[in-house]
Amino acid sequence: MTEIVKIFDTTLRDGEQSPGATMNTGEKLRLAMQLEKLGVDIIEAGFPAASEGDFDAVAQIAGKLKRTEVAGLCRTDKPDIDAAWGAIRHAVKPRIHTFIATSDLHLEYKLKKTRDQVLADIKKAVSYAKTLCENVEFSAEDGSRSDRDFLCRAFEVAIAAGATTLNLPDTVGYAIPSEFAELVQYVMQHTPNIHQAVLSVHCHNDLGLATANTLAALAVGARQAEVTINGIGERAGNTSLEEVVMALHTRSNLLPLTTNIQTEQIHPTSRLVSMITGIMVQPNKAIVGANAFAHEAGIHQDGVLKNPMTYEIMRPETIGLSANKLVLGKHSGRHALRDHLKNLGYDLSAEELQVVFTRFKALADKKKHVMDEDLEAIITEGVLRTHETFVLEYLHVTAGTTVLPMASVKLAINGRSVQGAGYGNGPIDAAYNTIAKLTGTEAELMRFSISALTGGTDAQGEVTVRLRENGLVALGRGSDMDIITASALAFVNGLNRLEYLKTHPVEKAQSL
Repeated sequence: MTEIVKIFDTTLRDGEQSPGATMNTGEKLRLAMQLEKLGVDIIEAGFPAASEGDFDAVAQIAGKLKRTEVAGLCRTDKPDIDAAWGAIRHAVKPRIHTFIATSDLHLEYKLKKTRDQVLADIKKAVSYAKTLCENVEFSAEDGSRSDRDFLCRAFEVAIAAGATTLNLPDTVGYAIPSEFAELVQYVMQHTPNIHQAVLSVHCHNDLGLATANTLAALAVGARQAEVTINGIGERAGNTSLEEVVMALHTRSNLLPLTTNIQTEQIHPTSRLVSMITGIMVQPNKAIVGANAFAHEAGIHQDGVLKNPMTYEIMRPETIGLSANKLVLGKHSGRHALRDHLKNLGYDLSAEELQVVFTRFKALADKKKHVMDEDLEAIITEGVLRTHETFVLEYLHVTAGTTVLPMASVKLAINGRSVQGAGYGNGPIDAAYNTIAKLTGTEAELMRFSISALTGGTDAQGEVTVRLRENGLVALGRGSDMDIITASALAFVNGLNRLEYLKTHPVEKAQSL
């Protein structure tokens, strides 16, 4: 009999801990709604005690979702637990997720507590959480490096106190698959009341083994996988949702397990996460990378034309990739655009549709055909962004082999127009120097990258930047057929994200 694995998505919590990936409340809410459409069982919406902004985002998500469980992370402290419950209490299916470290390394150097003190903390925290919420998850941080018998004892205490889910994290990505599977089996065999709870695993990718460790754990009895879209997360990231789900989907002959994920929503969700965070998916990324279903070698192309299964173990349509990406042109109407956007997973309000339609028409006048990627870029620029401190109103550059690059820029700063000009080593440098002078920023440009959204000489250029100022790191993203304009938009977007971080400080939760 095929068993169901619960998918616990922590993109909004652990995924947001990727450097520069901080999302605002509007972005989190839109992503949460897409995750519900994707079919995830549990969404870890955030760490409510971290900041007022995080609390508000979790509360809004909890009040909006109609089917999915909403979890709030908290330490084993009463104020943390109260904050988590306060944020999720109006969810259709709330879950309190509390954690404490169990490895001797963490106990000695971080917690400065004895094992008995940690067990007492677990009992007290889970018991209190249980009085607030029937659905309680307990995580043993650094579980993969904990003493096995103490780990089992911690889980036993948590279950006795009321925990319905136990999470065994490989917090620092240290385990290898055979070792992790053996640990899961040991826990299941040596925790007397383990049958009263679901065993979950949460793996990190420091050695590139997060998905392998997760699958190994599921194969021997774990029944919840904690994952993120595109595998984003602290350091090298987390287990990738799409990899786990499609591995189970494709290799059901060896892993008789299934999920509630609507696989056709995988690609749209991946793109949405990339657009919101500004973290691009590497081309050779499994399942959702641009090259995942591309075939350049002649032998491969010949085989795929004769039978796709010769070189494709999954059909692109299974994850939501359309075989025909050609969509709309300048003669397309509002209704056609709305219907197509719904097929892409965007259910826009009338006001949002008007913004997108105006930008779509402007782009369609420049390009013969507007592709899905173009539409997603328009939505990012026009809909996903909330109120911005800085808005680019005008940009003019001069550059060439015989002139000194110069940029003239007009910005709206909190609604007030300012303008100026400046020089640089190139047109983009000139634009950035001028924008920096107008905004008064001292942000350091840590990364700058350009890619084409689609093929063809009329493709929109997509620019991603990473900025750092006073210890804060933010990603900026911009797209335009003119790459200099796209570069300026990305810089301004990054500055707006820095402004958001300044006014919405986030105390990062520890990664499980």
